[in-house]
Amino acid sequence: MTRLLLSCGEASGDLYAGALTRELRALDPGIEIEGLGGPQFAAAGGRLIDDYRGFAVTGLTEAVFKIPRAWGTLRRLVAAAQAQRPDALVVVDFPDFNFPLARQIKNLGVPVVYYISPQIWAWRPGRLKTIGEIADRMLVIFPFEEEIYRDAGVPVDFVGHPLVDLAHASGSREDLRARLGLSIDAPTVAILPGSRPNEVARILTDLLEAAILIRAREPRAQFAVARAPNLDNRLFNSARHLKGPPIHIFDTRADDVLAASDVALTASGTATVQAALHDTPMVIVYRLSPITYLLGRPFVRVDTFGMVNLIAGETIVPELIQNGFTPEAVAQEAVAILMDRDRAARIRRGLAKVRERLGAPGASRRAAEAILRVATKRTI
Repeated sequence: MTRLLLSCGEASGDLYAGALTRELRALDPGIEIEGLGGPQFAAAGGRLIDDYRGFAVTGLTEAVFKIPRAWGTLRRLVAAAQAQRPDALVVVDFPDFNFPLARQIKNLGVPVVYYISPQIWAWRPGRLKTIGEIADRMLVIFPFEEEIYRDAGVPVDFVGHPLVDLAHASGSREDLRARLGLSIDAPTVAILPGSRPNEVARILTDLLEAAILIRAREPRAQFAVARAPNLDNRLFNSARHLKGPPIHIFDTRADDVLAASDVALTASGTATVQAALHDTPMVIVYRLSPITYLLGRPFVRVDTFGMVNLIAGETIVPELIQNGFTPEAVAQEAVAILMDRDRAARIRRGLAKVRERLGAPGASRRAAEAILRVATKRTI
């Protein structure tokens, strides 16, 4: 019987872990997989040693308050590996937790597969050395990452992006608007303020203020908030009680909301790739705490933050980061996309380039095959 220990620590990682677990179980029906995850991992057949929810935050200062829980979780995972040695450890991104976990599990003689690379090409490049020490195999989802690891001597496979299979809407744009209770012919703006509580707290208010400004310039505009799973309902009270345009809030329906929209106002992260897959032009925003931004900015090695711009190798959608993220700036960019068909068409041509670079369907299956090759030391 093959036994795996898995660790992921945020909503996107849980989504990918769920898809990966389904493929692993399809390839090896008797496999046992347990570890740190969330509802997607559990629904796919993984056994939770601990639940990541309430665990993941963005920012250096914010993470300090999560250290006691992180150490407790780390001890439980290591104890589980000591009690019943897994054939491999699979870690999904989340480097601040997964690096020390992988080091301790590797010291037990367990091979480590790192699925979905931390953004070493964007900041803190020294992490590449750590990954070379802890990972027996790196599975990357962006094509440019493969060369980075290969040049560093780290065994690597480019498997493609799992969202190519996972990001599906349930109908056409018109059908989705009708199903979501939106006007079929009104300009539609998606609002995706992030998947972590501290992201939403810093981002949503200004996006709602931008919605008021957009409505003033385009009176027919309608707005749909895609609420990430497992977020506290109270974080969205400001949207429910906004004195301005009505805001429709939809739970766990980001793909439908994006596919139904003409433009998305989205926090930087996985949602930008989802928007690209749905051919939805976007305005990318982000804000960290001032201290975190001040401490982290000197270590950033890229001029652009949005994942779609990084994949494209050029700025195809506007980014408004930290002090540049204001309601007025968001509204100006969004209205320009809504009103200027040529600009929207240029953005969509760039998004097509992004989709081409995300790889073919089947990323989760290819990742599962690679993991089983490491765990079982046989050809899959």
